[in-house]
Amino acid sequence: QVQLVESGGGLVQAGGSLRVSCAASGSTFRSYTVGWFRQAPGKERDFVAAITWSSGSTYYADSVKGRFTISRDDAKNTVYLQMNSLKPEDTAAYYCAAGHTTIYIRNKDAYAYWGQGTQVTVSS
Repeated sequence: QVQLVESGGGLVQAGGSLRVSCAASGSTFRSYTVGWFRQAPGKERDFVAAITWSSGSTYYADSVKGRFTISRDDAKNTVYLQMNSLKPEDTAAYYCAAGHTTIYIRNKDAYAYWGQGTQVTVSS
């Protein structure tokens, strides 16, 4: 079983950048797909980005493609989400998740383990 802890959220102005991190404990990320999801108040939890541990393939939601980058640090057992050119509509709680999936990458139900979330607020 893997425990996930997010960090790095905060308040940033539109056009700015922020990096959030997801650290694993209790197990390594080896063999997991790690995804980032976000949830704004009153809305569904939506897929943002994911990385497969085996091949390092990355996947992005259309709304963040070209602005966000997901990456991993094997030595630190940590996954990062670098967010550039942030917009007010990116404001949400950001959650990382881990699951044994290489097919249903964008489906939150395919992820068994979740962090507690970190808030990202983008002011206009």
